[in-house]
Order: sequence, then C-alpha cells, then structure tokens
Amino acid sequence: MQPSPASPPVVVITGASAGVGRATALAFAAHRHASIGLIARSGDALEEVRREVERLGGKALALPLDVSDAEAVDAAAGRVEEAFGPIDVWINAAMVTVFGPVSSITPAELKRVTEVTYLGSAYGIQAALRRMRGRDRGAIVQVGSALAYRSIPLQSAYCAAKHAIQGFIDSLRSELLHDGSGVTLTAVHLPAVNTPQFDWARSHMPRRAQPMGKIFQPEDIARAILHAAEQPRREYWLGGSAMQAILGNFLVPGFADRYLARNAVDGQETDERETPGRPDNLYHPVEGLHRTRGRFGLPHHSLRLTASGRVARSAAVAAGLILAGGLGYAISRLQPRSSTP
Repeated sequence: MQPSPASPPVVVITGASAGVGRATALAFAAHRHASIGLIARSGDALEEVRREVERLGGKALALPLDVSDAEAVDAAAGRVEEAFGPIDVWINAAMVTVFGPVSSITPAELKRVTEVTYLGSAYGIQAALRRMRGRDRGAIVQVGSALAYRSIPLQSAYCAAKHAIQGFIDSLRSELLHDGSGVTLTAVHLPAVNTPQFDWARSHMPRRAQPMGKIFQPEDIARAILHAAEQPRREYWLGGSAMQAILGNFLVPGFADRYLARNAVDGQETDERETPGRPDNLYHPVEGLHRTRGRFGLPHHSLRLTASGRVARSAAVAAGLILAGGLGYAISRLQPRSSTP
C-alpha cells in the first residue's frame, strides 16, 4: 500500500502492546503515517510500540490502562483528541482468555474474561461514539473471531465474550442505521493467529496451548484491518477457515458439534507439558513477552478477505437449494406409489 493522499488519520487501538493490536499500529504508521493512541496495560511495552510507530513515520501516545475501566477508556479518548485532534478510527483488539474445560474455570476467571474481552470492547465503542456521533463521521472496527459464531471446546469464556460483543454491535448497527449516522461499524472476524496469547494466557490444560487449524501471522491480519477501516462493510471474514467455521455453523451445527468434539480438544494442545504456576496475563501484564508474533514460526499464508454479505447471500442460495431438494424428496416419499397395471 502507498500512503493515502488524504491527511494522516487519528487512530485509537486497544490491545496495542502485542499481537494483532501491535501489528495494526505498525501498519497504520507505515502505510498511513497515522497519529495513534496506544491502549494496553503495560506502559513499558507501549513505549516500545510508540518508538516503532514513530520510526515508521507515524505519531503515537502511550496510554497504559485496563480496558475494563470505562472511565479510564473515556479519559484516554479525550487525551488522544487533545494531542492529535478528532479520532477518525477506533479499533478494539484487547482481549484475555482462559484455556480449559468449563468445569475448571472459576467464577472469578469467567468474570474477568467477560470484563476485558466483552465489556472492554463495549466501553471503547461508547467512548468512540461520544466523539464521532456529533461530527457524523468516523469508523469503528471491532476485532472479532470466527469463535463469535462457532464456539469451540476449552475456550468457553472467550467464545462467550466474543458472542456477546457481536450481539452488542449488531444492536448498535441498527441504531446507527435508524439515525442515518455517518459513523461506520465493521466487525473483522479472525481465523487462528500466531500471537503471544498462547504463551501468556491462563491455562488449566495439562499441555501447552496452540492455535487450531491454518495459522496466520498478525501482520497479515493488520493489513486486513487497515483495509476494513478504509473500506467499511458490515463484516469481514478473514481466511477460508473462518468462513468455513461460520457458514458450517449456520448450515450444519450438529455436525460441527461432533467434529469439534472429536478434533478440537487434542487439536488445541501441543505435546509439551504446561508449566504449573507460570505467570499469566489474566489480571496483570507478563513483562518480557510483549511482541507481535507468538512461538509458531510458520510462513505467511495467503489471506482471503471476504465481505460477509456476499458469502452469506451465496450460502443462503445454496442452503435454499439444499432445503428445497430435501423437501421435494420428502414429499415424493409421502406420495402414494402408483400401481403397475
């Protein structure tokens, strides 16, 4: 991509210290020379990202805070506008998770994942709207997941939080349409991504966690998020695996249940034993692990960026044909057979 001829945008990114959030900050700096408000809990890690952003031609403001604190999120939005001007793009990428079966997750852990991954996103969207609605412009991009539609075993708290934010933004989208608002709202649903979460997330599993399915690199996702901010759609589904998971759940949810029961427990664990009592980032940052990529040193895969509406229409036609064929077959079986003279 070449730098946009328009003036560099003002962007806020939550979860900017590592993984997809960090890669997205660097993409906006390199390709759009953006001024970026960087939100995450680790001040030291945010300072590293700030320096990288400025080296790439952007500007940055490090804003260490916990996104589960609504007042802190709103205050950070105000600081960004004081420093750089009106916010053009708000991107929610902050998250925490806990790996393990439902029976192993404590009420406190479940609450914490909900507060950060769901409520933290909702608070960010509200902070953005307070500033964008009056100007009748701005783009909000919610980093989602195929797991917002198709839950998998061992990630119940995270899947539930992603389902929740999907419900929240669907409600908001209708409100914005009702008001004729110029603010856009786009969900970008991710496949498996090689981020540090598999090294620092809390886990109740006996072996170390790993992504399931084809794994993409954060830099590939970041370029897609940049595109989504500039070419907003209702949703983007990234990668064929995300599309398959979402459409498969729509069309054959029972089959998906059984497939995941057979494959997604062992499939999310490596052969390495988990280290009991290791530090995790559920409540506090794990210093020294803030980086863009995780430990899965795989090559880049070609990333398919699909607007969900186009695929959903095709899937609806296909599903309609399948159902019509099935109904026709059922009716034919109910009709009396004619006797042979």
